[in-house]
Amino acid sequence: MALLQIAEPGQSSAPHEHRIAIGIDLGTTHSLVATVLSGKAKVLQDQQGRVLLPSIVHYSAQSTEYGDDAKPFLTADPQNTIVSVKRFMGRSKADIKFQHPYALAGEDNQMPAFETAQGRKTPVEISAEILKQLKDRAEESLSNPINGAVITVPAYFDEAQRQATRDAAQLAGLNVLRLLNEPTAAAVAYGLDQDSGLTQDRNYVIYDLGGGTFDVSILRFSQGVFEVLATGGHTALGGDDLDRLIVKWAKKQLNIDALDDAEYAHFIVAARKAKEALTDAESTELKALDHVLTLDRATFEAIIKVALDKTISVCKRVMRDAKLELNDIQNVVLVGGSTRSYAVQKTVQAVFNQEPLCTINPDEVVAIGASITANQLIGNSNDGALLLDVTPLSLGLETMGGLVERLISRNTAIPVARRQEFTTYQDGQTAMLIHVVQGERDLVEHCRSLGRFVLRGIPPMTAGQARIEVTFQVDADGLLTVSATETTSGVHAHIDIKPSYGLSDSDTERLLLDGFKFAEEDKALRHLQETKVEAKRELEALEQALKADAQLLSAQELAELNTAQAQLEFQLKNDDIKAIENAVEQLKAHSDAFAAARMNQHIDAALKGTKLDDWSNSN
Repeated sequence: MALLQIAEPGQSSAPHEHRIAIGIDLGTTHSLVATVLSGKAKVLQDQQGRVLLPSIVHYSAQSTEYGDDAKPFLTADPQNTIVSVKRFMGRSKADIKFQHPYALAGEDNQMPAFETAQGRKTPVEISAEILKQLKDRAEESLSNPINGAVITVPAYFDEAQRQATRDAAQLAGLNVLRLLNEPTAAAVAYGLDQDSGLTQDRNYVIYDLGGGTFDVSILRFSQGVFEVLATGGHTALGGDDLDRLIVKWAKKQLNIDALDDAEYAHFIVAARKAKEALTDAESTELKALDHVLTLDRATFEAIIKVALDKTISVCKRVMRDAKLELNDIQNVVLVGGSTRSYAVQKTVQAVFNQEPLCTINPDEVVAIGASITANQLIGNSNDGALLLDVTPLSLGLETMGGLVERLISRNTAIPVARRQEFTTYQDGQTAMLIHVVQGERDLVEHCRSLGRFVLRGIPPMTAGQARIEVTFQVDADGLLTVSATETTSGVHAHIDIKPSYGLSDSDTERLLLDGFKFAEEDKALRHLQETKVEAKRELEALEQALKADAQLLSAQELAELNTAQAQLEFQLKNDDIKAIENAVEQLKAHSDAFAAARMNQHIDAALKGTKLDDWSNSN
């Protein structure tokens, strides 16, 4: 008897329908690719049997080298050897404040380009080169074209950084199924979504310290839904920064004031080797050029304490955001190559009072989770939980008085869409500027501008009559689209938010911390601005009314009204909210009587020429 193939375990019931999908961890220091074969996730190797592809590209006049082949040029030709390009993705030239050997071109407010032996190369192009290497590796290993890919990004990447990642993938010829937050991918790899038999909700902390970024997320698994309750992080904090701290210590020990680019590259390589050696040894030698230093565990812990303290500060803030206590956490998962360090594991265990999970290779766990998600999204498997990521920062738009109206609050599950109606401020207004902002403060000047667009063609109406429906939509990749529609005429405008650069690490931290620090001050400022806006509306309405019906007032009444009007205009130049409110009350004392007189006149005009029988017969 012959066997008839139905399907691979856990795969499509029709073999010819099986499609190849991959998961890619585009890391700061190393990248890798995985796929699901016969129902199991597998990290793919190159022809030499290597899993990790160093995220390094070297450009010479004659050729381009990648990964391990590019490593020797880190010290031999550092200016043309691009490493940690992820730290430049979606960021402006002005944001790049750490030491590097590269010649950067471009304006301060734009994403920079690297001057290389092959000309200018942007971070997107270089990332695309790395992704292309992983795509080629997958196609060689699987002997099939790739139908789609899930690419992971730090949970704290903003819209610009996510868009830059997607652009790089498309440049590499990849069909992007989804950009997936790295902590969420790690949770999938550990099978935390397989606890469906449990009746109680379970909370997990994903501590992800990679080569260049740090993320911590709190995930809740409940009734088949995997939700990110809160997330936080640092877009420029990782293993690279630990290496830099070691170099800083070494320079101090050796009384070295400055290093040139080539010398600095040698010290960075030596620092990385020493850091890795301390995972298994109590002490090691740091050898750079002609210098040799002894580095033990206690000294290493003291050197990197400032960086680890930053990660713990973020962890505590995210715990507060999620409104959870330590005893509410069931497991802590370690992700990222930097968590191999005993010092990191020791710190995390002390903070959360439990031994963290580290059974899956922390270098591979994100790629494995991405491949499982890719397999689901491509249609090969229906297994797994629904994954809900969240927005890292609040999104809103500017309203009158420079105030921020939030439509999507931070830590809102995505994909998400929010709609809200707005109206015109002036009579006959035919256009409206929509200014989209990101941040936690109440005033636009304290938030980050994401983009602007104009809705034109609004039918002329009295102020407040138009109905402008604004929609904010964040897709599963965390990318934002904003649209505006005037409901009576149907005129429509929209914008895909694609800033030319992302938030700097300091800006990201500032937007969140300032939201807490200045909460009371912002509340008072918002109240002041709202009071001013309402007072101005009152004055404009009164101005229009006087133009039409000033004859209803006696000379004395008109003079008193004008005096109250002038007093309010004077107070609006100051920031004394009590004085403004008192001036509004004084004006209302006179304008209310004027409004009553106008109403009586219009009622008299409407009833003029009618008889009592007209009303009785109408029934």
